Amino acid sequence: MLDVYTQIASIPIGYNHPALMKIMMNPHNLSSFVNRPALGMLPPRMFPEKLLDGLISVAPKGLKRVQTMACGSCSNENAYKAIFIWYRTKQRGHSNPTPEESATSVINQAPGCPDLSILSFMGGFHGRTLGCLSTTHTKAIQKLDVPSFDWPAAPFPKLRYPLAQYERENAQEEKRCLEEVEDLIVKWEKKGKPVAGIVIEPIQAEGGDNYASFDFFRKLRAIAKKHGSAFLVDEVQTGGGSTGLFWAHQHWGLDDPADMVTFSKKLLIGGYFYKDEFEPDKPMRIFNTWMGDPAKNMFLTEVLKVIREENLLEQVKRTGHVMLNGLYELQARYPHLLSKARGLGTFCAIDVKDEDTRNKLILKARNKGVVLGGCGNQSIRFRPALVFKEHHAQLFLNIFNDALADMK
Repeated sequence: MLDVYTQIASIPIGYNHPALMKIMMNPHNLSSFVNRPALGMLPPRMFPEKLLDGLISVAPKGLKRVQTMACGSCSNENAYKAIFIWYRTKQRGHSNPTPEESATSVINQAPGCPDLSILSFMGGFHGRTLGCLSTTHTKAIQKLDVPSFDWPAAPFPKLRYPLAQYERENAQEEKRCLEEVEDLIVKWEKKGKPVAGIVIEPIQAEGGDNYASFDFFRKLRAIAKKHGSAFLVDEVQTGGGSTGLFWAHQHWGLDDPADMVTFSKKLLIGGYFYKDEFEPDKPMRIFNTWMGDPAKNMFLTEVLKVIREENLLEQVKRTGHVMLNGLYELQARYPHLLSKARGLGTFCAIDVKDEDTRNKLILKARNKGVVLGGCGNQSIRFRPALVFKEHHAQLFLNIFNDALADMK
């Protein structure tokens, strides 16, 4: 099988990579796999050093701290908590709660449990845990029957393709969405539920591989600063190199792109990077038993070595060029089936005429030996590993063409 989906963008350097197999066979590493620590209480002595070699070595610009977690959902969930703690500390002017705040917090009442909110975007996906579901706006099956917080959801730009042909219209659409963001922040402030933070994906993945211009994100960052809201960039799916840069938000070209960045999938371990001011003021405010897995950080350290030694980010750019050009050619050849080819690096997608046809096409490709995945209502997303080379891309395009030719 040729895997162009990789466990929903989660396999960074392919299957059975020798560098990772070597870690498993090293007897000195056995203790890390057998004796999983409760990181919040009794981390291994060498854990800080391992973090420096792994996660901290790829920390996004301006973010010096990292909190490890187990998955993408709990990464965002705990990042939201850290934002709320930061915001309330800022409101008080100090970190010490009043006796009333402490007493009311355990019975789910204000002022201990304040009415704060996180602003998210329609089409965004940030996880399936309870708080994250209030910021997830994709499929009904993910949210049905689950109570939700009264938090604002802004429209995400719906761009027209090809982008170069609709620059003026797309700029107007982005302007409309940014104005709506500001209106919602003001509205929720008046409702007594201030927007403590804004969360957004650099590319909306689960929601349909939806793009906005780099200028849109730069202006959104400025809005967050203007209103005193934390700016959280969810790089759970986009992080790790598949856009041609290690972090997708690097494409924005900002000196201060984010207050927090969440990650998981290709980084093998979950968590979030953050600025100093988002460090909780007391121990165990951000806590669970595992808080990640040191063994996964060992794998990540080796993955990062491979990425550097084999110059895989440049490989991604080359392969992505072949992929995207091939998708452009296929949509021109099958205009009755395909449209809106788009991508950064190998983080690519294309729309199929409807959901049913999309699902049949994915099945046909699988039966011809190619693993693909859908997203949104009618899109196919392509998420190959970083070791996916030009000849792999050409092989995929040939098989994908055969599957398309079979469609009646």
